[in-house]
Amino acid sequence: MNIAIIGSGIGGLASAIRLANKGHKVVVYEKNTTAGGKMAEIKEHGYRFDTGPSLFTLPNLLEDLFAESGENLKDHLPYELLENNCKYFFPDGMEFNFYHDKEKLKEEIESKTIEKYEHIKKRLVESEELYTISAPVFLFNDFHKLSNFNTPPFRNIVFKLHKLNFTKTMHEANQKSFNDKRLVQLFDRYATYNGSDPYKAPATLNMIAHLENNIGAFFPEKGMYAIVKSLYQLAIKKGVEFSFDSLVTEIVVKNKKATGIQVNDQIHSYDTIVSDVDAKYLANNMLNHPLKKRLNNAVPSSSAMIFYWGIKKEFSNLDVHNILFSNRYKDEFTHIFKSKTVIDDPTVYIFISSNVVPSDAPQGSENWFVMINVPADCGQDWDKLISDARKNIITKINKALNTNIEEYIEFERIGSPLTIEKNTLSYGGALYGTASNSMFSAFLRHPNLLSSIKNLYFVGGSVHPGGGIPLCVASSEIVCKEIPAATII
Repeated sequence: MNIAIIGSGIGGLASAIRLANKGHKVVVYEKNTTAGGKMAEIKEHGYRFDTGPSLFTLPNLLEDLFAESGENLKDHLPYELLENNCKYFFPDGMEFNFYHDKEKLKEEIESKTIEKYEHIKKRLVESEELYTISAPVFLFNDFHKLSNFNTPPFRNIVFKLHKLNFTKTMHEANQKSFNDKRLVQLFDRYATYNGSDPYKAPATLNMIAHLENNIGAFFPEKGMYAIVKSLYQLAIKKGVEFSFDSLVTEIVVKNKKATGIQVNDQIHSYDTIVSDVDAKYLANNMLNHPLKKRLNNAVPSSSAMIFYWGIKKEFSNLDVHNILFSNRYKDEFTHIFKSKTVIDDPTVYIFISSNVVPSDAPQGSENWFVMINVPADCGQDWDKLISDARKNIITKINKALNTNIEEYIEFERIGSPLTIEKNTLSYGGALYGTASNSMFSAFLRHPNLLSSIKNLYFVGGSVHPGGGIPLCVASSEIVCKEIPAATII
């Protein structure tokens, strides 16, 4: 079959490779000049920044993809396990390292918190159990396909539904599990991994803690964008064609079948279309379908405001991943999802890849990716919000690190929901499509295929099973199971 893939994000690249492995002729259409979607890079003044996802978990999914292609991932993408998953700075001055090594973590817990390590250990066991029970159903299969409900994973989960904690929120479950409010806040944070509110998202999402803290946080030796490069090079090797600077404006549907795409006023016919485009953008701009109404009524996930700073100083007390927590965490999510604005005390994430990849910054300097969670765009005054947030972030950093960070900023570029939408076509700049702020929204994301349109499939962070590198790779596996191998004549 001739197959078109719209978009070259992680889901699109993984799908292209898998479909090429099945003998199909695959062409990827990308509106930008390079592959990657939200995963891009900035190179300026001797600094290199990864612009998109900064956390690499479940590398086995990429290992499987490369193995299916007759390749070894480590030959193309060397990576390492981080000793410290993340360093946390709390408003009371406590600095906490969530070490991967459990003995070191135990020492950190017992020396710095009022929590018993047994409570942490119990939670991590529960998170693993949540993942083991739910992943085969909710992450690695098409949850929307009725025939899947007769498979062993679906039948088995019926007897374990009580363990999934659907009826509690993440915060309620965390509050019950921990005595130290700081650790409640730490585990609440995992809701932001799919752009949601821990005070509303179901406690089932506490499985996310398993990926980072049990399996581990990993990092490519050449930075996050190396993931895109390795996938792109593998796709080329497998015969995939790429058409860059090619904005797809319409998916052509005839007799309830996707038959082609329109690019630059030209129609290109295909047997199958795989979309790696934000589902809401697609519904509003590329396809005439009733799904538009449902997606437009759904609550969008959070977006991000990002300051890419070249810092002409090294901070020995910062790690690769760092979090400076808000003192008003619940209010922060109220601002994001209800007021649609930015709190004056935001939680600040600082990602410094030069701590692993020294060439990402000049000698004696660091490349800071400074991010806060913000609402998706709905017409706010972003110039003012960015200006105010920058001042508040600098104040927070100065207090936490006892510095005057503005003295050391020699390069700056700013990202916002507006630039995210412009660069990636994510509607309103929402990073994960719809938010998972209820039991139903968490597990009923946009499906990977529509019964009403044949030969059209969906992958990527805005559809089932969700956002982030591993889930985008998982979406490609779900879709490619549905597309038969090419017939050899």
